[in-house]
Amino acid sequence: MFFKNRRILVIGGTGTVGRSIVKHILQEEPEVIRVFSRDEHKQFELQNELNRDARISLLIGDIRNYDRVSEAMEGMDYVFHTAAMKHVSFCEKNPLEAVLTNIIGTYNVIKAAKQHNVQKVVFTSTDKAISPTNNYGATKLSAEKLISSAEYAKGRGGTVFCAVRFGNVLGSRGSVIPLFVKQVREGKAITVTDLSVTRFMMTLDQATQLTIQSLQMSKGGETFILKMPVIKLKDLAELVAEETPKKYRMAPSGVDIVEIGLKPGEKRYEELMTYDESLSAYELPGLYIVPSPFAPKQTYKHASRPKPGTYSSEGAIPLTKEEVRKIIMEQNLI
Repeated sequence: MFFKNRRILVIGGTGTVGRSIVKHILQEEPEVIRVFSRDEHKQFELQNELNRDARISLLIGDIRNYDRVSEAMEGMDYVFHTAAMKHVSFCEKNPLEAVLTNIIGTYNVIKAAKQHNVQKVVFTSTDKAISPTNNYGATKLSAEKLISSAEYAKGRGGTVFCAVRFGNVLGSRGSVIPLFVKQVREGKAITVTDLSVTRFMMTLDQATQLTIQSLQMSKGGETFILKMPVIKLKDLAELVAEETPKKYRMAPSGVDIVEIGLKPGEKRYEELMTYDESLSAYELPGLYIVPSPFAPKQTYKHASRPKPGTYSSEGAIPLTKEEVRKIIMEQNLI
């Protein structure tokens, strides 16, 4: 087992993906898992959920504060950096706050990891970092560059850094499904920004597995990208409208779906890679690997070269509505 008797720090460990990573690693008998976040209530909830497991150490802190990040990093073998400002609209309205958390915070993580000679660090990014039209994507792109360039600037240190690029994680705090369900249960119309929107979709388990697998595989500076199916927002809204009344035994009255327009900075589609990245990328059955331009050339077992392209959700064939329904019901997202 990869994490047996190891010491792990999960930054943002009370978020949706962070919690899932913590629960997964606990099964591999680690020596300790430090959960670092600034939300004391969610730490309290996690502590109770895990029955006050003695291997869990809960640390209140903010990645903007280097000294606190450095304290949390001391003695750690592996670090998962999942903390971020994630909501597009809030990052648009509060751009400096997003910079402080997503860019300066990531720099603090890198600096502390090198200071304490951590073995490996994995950073969670987003497909919105590709051709960004919003501040959230721009800050995540800058953070990705920090991770990639850490290979160039780390000197004699042995810390290995890598990033994972997520699509939309179904059922997470940033997902629209909980919002849609809440609107239906309150007897309101489902509000959709634009029915033509398409997105790359992944389940929470896929996000967790990709992050852990990437940490294990990383050789230095890579960005790992899961091959994800595309869904149409229209299908998602219609499915929630159909399934929520059944689940909560509500009157089977029609649920209205109302378009409200794209939010500032929001895109109709997303991309997984830039064209230039695809020229240097490797392809495995379930993911793509974009190597750092600053790291020594690496090879990956059974990897091939992908077809050049940006891999846009706009040009991809989306899942059928019934395929999306199956995923939603299997994952118990309503």
